[in-house]
Amino acid sequence: MAQLILKNVYKRYDGQKKKMFKKKKKKENDFAVKDVSYECQDGEFIGILGPSGCGKSTTLRMVAGLEKITAGEIYIGDVLINDLQPKDRNIGLAFEDYALYPPLSIYENLAFNMRAKKKKEDEIKKAIEYVAPLMKIDDLLDMKPSALSGGQKQRVNIARAIVRRPGLLLLDEPLSHLDGKMRQQLRQEIKRMHHEIKCTTIIVTHDQMEAMSLADRIVIMKEGEIQQIGTPLEVYDDPANEFVAGFIGEPPMNLMPSVIEKQGDKYMFTFEGSELQVEVPKRYNKVVKDKMKVILGVRPVDVLIAEEEVSSTPVPVAVYENLGDERRISVRVGEMLLSMTTPEDVYYETGQNVQLVFHEERTHLFDPETGGRIKV
Repeated sequence: MAQLILKNVYKRYDGQKKKMFKKKKKKENDFAVKDVSYECQDGEFIGILGPSGCGKSTTLRMVAGLEKITAGEIYIGDVLINDLQPKDRNIGLAFEDYALYPPLSIYENLAFNMRAKKKKEDEIKKAIEYVAPLMKIDDLLDMKPSALSGGQKQRVNIARAIVRRPGLLLLDEPLSHLDGKMRQQLRQEIKRMHHEIKCTTIIVTHDQMEAMSLADRIVIMKEGEIQQIGTPLEVYDDPANEFVAGFIGEPPMNLMPSVIEKQGDKYMFTFEGSELQVEVPKRYNKVVKDKMKVILGVRPVDVLIAEEEVSSTPVPVAVYENLGDERRISVRVGEMLLSMTTPEDVYYETGQNVQLVFHEERTHLFDPETGGRIKV
């Protein structure tokens, strides 16, 4: 196992920027990765999560030695690896592309890198006999890659990365080519494999389900910068900003621009183009004021349809979906759709008026200018 430490790491593709922006001066946002710092402890499983182009794969490639860093320091244990060759970093790397050698059997594919390092054949055989059952490919060793399914090829790809027992395992979008059912199955296998070999592991993904189900902690990135680091529960329940709130969760959090109005001794959320008004939870009284603009965040599971008369204004149902294990209902609030989910067996007609209740303790307020969380 190995501890990984990144300190103030930057990456800029200078050659590319010169071609694309010949007449422009360099700006801070020219960095593909900007001031990234975090620690991955021995045996920990870290997920780097974010949309395409956020810098997550670039960060992984810098750790692997496939990209040279512009500034900062990367350590594996106590060793500064900035200038170490990839082969000297004791890293296993699996990409989304399988990149198996077509003429070779699966056994030979697994043995290839170990033979390149002059390992003895009995050592190679012992390593493969350990890893193959772990990744459930022991019955595929005599086959060629062309005879395997996509899921089987990815199992082999990951097995090849861990067969020499690296101190650090890096997985770059390993499940992106697979269908939904196979992704779920292989997620379970990767989690089981991690517990078996106890290898420090980092997975890069744009799929929040992968990060939430696999990782001990998640690093969420946007435009090259870290937005939040935390456990899956922390980033879900306590998002640092509007981006994290909207990125984590399926369906995503409702993020609704609102103007707060004081009515007597109460504050009310109001929404442009809608008569809906919802009372502001009293815990926000110290941080809100009349005519203040905010982004109200509330997850679909925390929006309820009232069974009896409440103070909120009725709103019409716009969409009703029965997904078997849950029902999704959307109501129109001005130009926005407010979504809610419920496991209860209920049915609502389109256009039917309903009254809403929010789970007050699970609402969030964000600054519409900065996107930052307004804390109480």
